[in-house]
Amino acid sequence: MMKETVIFSLSSSKALTQEICSFLNLPVGDISVHHFADGEILVELEQTVRGRDVYIIQSTYAPVNENVMEILIACDCLRRASAHSINLVIPYFGYARQDRKAKARQPITAKLVADLYQTAGASRVITIDLHAAQIQGFFNVPIDDLTAIPMMGQYFKTKHLEDVVVVSPDHGGTTRARKLAEILDAPLAIVDKRRPKPNVCEAMNVIGDVKDKNAILVDDIIDTAGSLVAAAKIVKESGAKNVYFAATHGVLSGPAMERIRDSVLSELLITNTIPLSEEKKAVTDKVKVLSVGYMIAKTIEAIQSHTPVSDVYNYFSRED
Repeated sequence: MMKETVIFSLSSSKALTQEICSFLNLPVGDISVHHFADGEILVELEQTVRGRDVYIIQSTYAPVNENVMEILIACDCLRRASAHSINLVIPYFGYARQDRKAKARQPITAKLVADLYQTAGASRVITIDLHAAQIQGFFNVPIDDLTAIPMMGQYFKTKHLEDVVVVSPDHGGTTRARKLAEILDAPLAIVDKRRPKPNVCEAMNVIGDVKDKNAILVDDIIDTAGSLVAAAKIVKESGAKNVYFAATHGVLSGPAMERIRDSVLSELLITNTIPLSEEKKAVTDKVKVLSVGYMIAKTIEAIQSHTPVSDVYNYFSRED
């Protein structure tokens, strides 16, 4: 089945695509993406895809709109070239934080973007740790929402930390934190906080026991790190011995790296759904990056061989 599979990289995830293709023993598909002076984008296929199952690898981080538009144009290009299926692998799903009307007269942009992908011709979507699980319901095509939590759990097991407590930085992330706590066989705590406006957080207090423990905060996204630093600070002030933070998507906007460098954190664990630039790496050595390449490769392999994608979760949850 893999012989009929073609994997393309657009602009944002070239290194990750190379890694995925190496695991699958496939070449990266030949495609060209042109950005014109006026901002228009042209995507051209340099090989046939007629009757093939095609996978597009593209995270939609900054510049978000350009990366989203590249996917839409590539979908239209593939549909007109008679691809058998168009599978979007979007490790970081941009606009996922706009998943509901938090107040009057707001858009639900995650739903709009889902509609755009489907209208453009997407047959399936593969993503990792959506900001909100209900976004899966915005699609009328199959969607696989993978998670990096088992990988993170295995990583922290290798550190052989004692007296671990997993901490959710807010009430909304409790389910995610509980999954990590189960893997580590650790208790759960929650930071009670208020967010007066986007990217601004006022942490309040900790619900649960963190005194003299190695605390692991876990979330799906770290953006400007303001929320992270506030949560880490209050956990440390509540008596935690060391504070770690694990997040799937390292958006790391604005002053994020400087805030992490100057924070009480011992380590920040992220994945390469969004590549960490050399410039950001130079700011602090507190950041550790795990790769999702093998997990995505195994997912593509499962889809193409018509075996359960749940087997991928089981593989990354195993003890060895």
